[in-house]
Amino acid sequence: MLIFEDEPTKTEQSPQADVMLAMNSLQPVSHDYDKPSADTDMKAEMADNPNRRISIEDKQIINCSADVNQLVPFKYKWAWDKYLGACANHWMPQEISMSRDIALWKDPNGLTEDERRLVKRNLGFFVTADSLAANNIVLGTYRHITNPECRQYLLRQAFEEAIHTHAYQYIVESLGLDEGEIFNAYHEISSIRDKDEFLIPFIDTLTNPGFRTGTQETDQQLLKSLIVFACIMEGLFFYVGFTQILALGRQNKMTGAAEQYQYILRDESMHCNFGIDVINQIKMENPHLWTKAFREEVTELMKKAVALEYRYAEDTMPRGVLGMNAPMFKEYLRYIANRRCQQIGLDTLYPNANNPFPWMSEMIDLKKEKNFFETRVTEYQTGGALSWD
Repeated sequence: MLIFEDEPTKTEQSPQADVMLAMNSLQPVSHDYDKPSADTDMKAEMADNPNRRISIEDKQIINCSADVNQLVPFKYKWAWDKYLGACANHWMPQEISMSRDIALWKDPNGLTEDERRLVKRNLGFFVTADSLAANNIVLGTYRHITNPECRQYLLRQAFEEAIHTHAYQYIVESLGLDEGEIFNAYHEISSIRDKDEFLIPFIDTLTNPGFRTGTQETDQQLLKSLIVFACIMEGLFFYVGFTQILALGRQNKMTGAAEQYQYILRDESMHCNFGIDVINQIKMENPHLWTKAFREEVTELMKKAVALEYRYAEDTMPRGVLGMNAPMFKEYLRYIANRRCQQIGLDTLYPNANNPFPWMSEMIDLKKEKNFFETRVTEYQTGGALSWD
């Protein structure tokens, strides 16, 4: 979904910086959807004069009636900055040579059986995971986010999900793997199927043509789905796989695949941070949604996700491999879950959890002069340029 030691994104109007601590003590407020409000007055004014120019005050993340075709004036400059940053990080799978990976895979002594299992299980999850993410954006989330600068980033994110699916297919094709086995793993491998089945109800909510926001119940359903995808899918469910493949690359194995995973990790970290900013902005604008019962429900979802991802870790590496074992991932997942909870204003779930893979924090830094989440990209490297020393 990250350089865990970094501070939250510092942008002019970034909700993470303003809300993360304050939301921990936020007291839910009563909200009457039938009671006239400033927003109601604004909507009435716009109905009376639909051709008037849009002002910043007209804009909202959800339930906004302002013209979504008018990109400026920006209200959420952090969203536009993330869009520009994502565009600066463009890459394509074919830029990266797979020749060494192919030779290693074809060599009977190139990889152990445990390492081969790890690679195939990884691809079995990821080849469909990014398609699920893209469908959720295009058919669901985009429709319910009523802010044009946020929508601009979502369009870029959807394209990046397509690139990621392309990358996994490129790896499968290059290695000559059984495509039927890999692409049907989300049906046939229980640890993969369980993760997808956890996610699908939240996809179905947003992609249902009859689903509309505008009530406390439906707005909470939207917010919950956004949390599941930013904090759990992209921010937790991807990290066992990322760590495993990048660990191979650190040992000079499957370096082409590992290089692509590093670019994907960079993209997914941006997706996660953008989603968290959107979540916190919705909370700021709609504090009545952040009830005690809602927070408890999200907390339980996070705990269930940790259990599902740990089960996946056990399945992908039933024995120790690459200097790692499944119990190390239990600690790692708890550490990540704590980070995600803190980022959206929830209490820490697992006190004293530590990061057993500190090197993962360095993997996203592709030789840029400053941290990716604090400034613009200053040096873009095309594929084939990464070093795995």
